[in-house]
Amino acid sequence: GLDVAVAVVDRVLEGRHGVLRRVGGTAAVGERDRSVGLQVGVQREPHRPSIVRGMTETITVRAPYDGAVIGEIPAMTAADVDTAVGRARQALREQALPLWKRAEILDRAAQQLAERRDEFAEIIAREAAKPIRTARVEAERAVGTFHFCAAEARTLSGEMIALDAIPAGEGKLGFTMRVPIGVVGAIAPFNFPLNLVVHKVGPAIAAGCPVVLKPASQTPFSSLALARMLIDECGLPADHLQVVTGGGS
Repeated sequence: GLDVAVAVVDRVLEGRHGVLRRVGGTAAVGERDRSVGLQVGVQREPHRPSIVRGMTETITVRAPYDGAVIGEIPAMTAADVDTAVGRARQALREQALPLWKRAEILDRAAQQLAERRDEFAEIIAREAAKPIRTARVEAERAVGTFHFCAAEARTLSGEMIALDAIPAGEGKLGFTMRVPIGVVGAIAPFNFPLNLVVHKVGPAIAAGCPVVLKPASQTPFSSLALARMLIDECGLPADHLQVVTGGGS
C-alpha cells in the first residue's frame, strides 16, 4: 500500500478487530482483542492502506467540543501526493476492476458499515463534535450511499447503436463502452466526515477509478477508518484508495 495519513487515537472503543499499539513512533495493529482504537494507525504490511515514513511532521487533531487531543496525523507533502497519484495510475493500468468486482466491493462496504454503524458514529461524534444520534444518522446515510453505488455499478455496460440511419450504415452496428476515465482526486469537507467521503469514494469505485482522498485535517479519522474497512474487509486493492492528510495548502 501507499503512504497515507494515519493517526493514533487516545481512547479505545469496544470492537472486534484489534488494538492499536505504539511501535517505534508509529502505531500498528495488535492481536485480536475486544478493544479497538478508532480504526486508525500506521500499517506496515504491504496490503494495508497506510505506511508513514518517519512521521517527523505531524498535525495535532483536537476534539472541537472540549479541545482534547484526539490524535496526530502526518503533515504530508506535495511529493507524497505525487506518489499517491502515481500509484493510483499504476493500479488503473495493472489492477483494473471488472464490473462484478466493483459491485461486490460496494455491497460488502454497505454490509460492513451497517454492522459497524455505532463504531463509525463514535468516530464522527468525537472528531466533528456531533451528537451521537446525528452521527448515527450520518453513518446510516453512508450505508445507503454504498447501496446506490453498488446498484449503479451494475448498469455501466455501454450501448449498442444501429447505424442504418444513412445508406452507408446499412447492416452495421456501433457500440459504446464505459471505461474508467482516470484517477479521482477527492477533497472532503469537515461537516460530514463520513457520508460526503462515501459520496466521492463510492461512485469512483463504481466507475473503476482509483482515488486519492484528502480528508479535512479537522476530521481525518472517519476517512482513515473507511479506507481500512474497504481494503481490509471489502476487497478493494490498496492502491485504489490512497489517503493523504495535511493542511489545505
